[in-house]
Amino acid sequence: MIQVSQTALGKFIDPANPDISVLQNVRLSQPVEQLTAHPENYEAVVDLQGLDRSLANTALVTILVVIGQITTSVLGGYAFARLRFPGRDSIFVMYLGTLMIPFAVLILPLYQLMVLIGWVDNMAALIIPWIFTAYGTFLMRQFFITVPKEIEEAALIDGASRLEILWRIFLPSAAPALATLGTFTFLYAWNSFFWPLVVINTGNTQNHVLTLALNVLRGRAADSPNLILAGAAIAILPPLVVFILGQRFFVESVASSGVKG
Repeated sequence: MIQVSQTALGKFIDPANPDISVLQNVRLSQPVEQLTAHPENYEAVVDLQGLDRSLANTALVTILVVIGQITTSVLGGYAFARLRFPGRDSIFVMYLGTLMIPFAVLILPLYQLMVLIGWVDNMAALIIPWIFTAYGTFLMRQFFITVPKEIEEAALIDGASRLEILWRIFLPSAAPALATLGTFTFLYAWNSFFWPLVVINTGNTQNHVLTLALNVLRGRAADSPNLILAGAAIAILPPLVVFILGQRFFVESVASSGVKG
């Protein structure tokens, strides 16, 4: 945080006529002519709050959630798009209906489940519940149904298995959808705060993710906004890089349909 200059509102009165006055901004300090970087703020915030450990925890949780969510979404999307089994459409509609359930409704039963299986204050509670998502399954299903059936039928005639068809035909053409899903999942998992605050609640800082560490830092360094801003900058940088790298896939994912020739 840099204070460029400090001003105050002053009231000036005409000595010859005290009834006449005017309000004007008065500069109390000289403006900053050159902005100076302070890398020591980043070192101080890491030493004060142990952000290196929290950063590693956040990276681990985020990577595993992204990999798990993409895997389950691809398998579920392909099953609902191409496989025929009793009640397929009804199951898909019910699964999609879970998107309308507010997260606040799920907090208590989900927390009770974590207590029952002993995952409170365990990073597994930050990973396993979020690798299944109706949104990701819906996104991949909608993309897979645009793939011409003739290509899949030709592969089946040639003796390819379902997994080979998924791996060699569907996944290469679904790169924009996969990148979009991966980016959204990364941003959600990286910035998740409320659920970690609920389930990582025993004061064990070794399992803190970055959002929890910044929340604690806000209290410990309330009189040092430079440290708070340094910690926020560290938290913002990875999602910003991922979003910049993945933004070109958003337009491609929306605009593309079928198989590119």
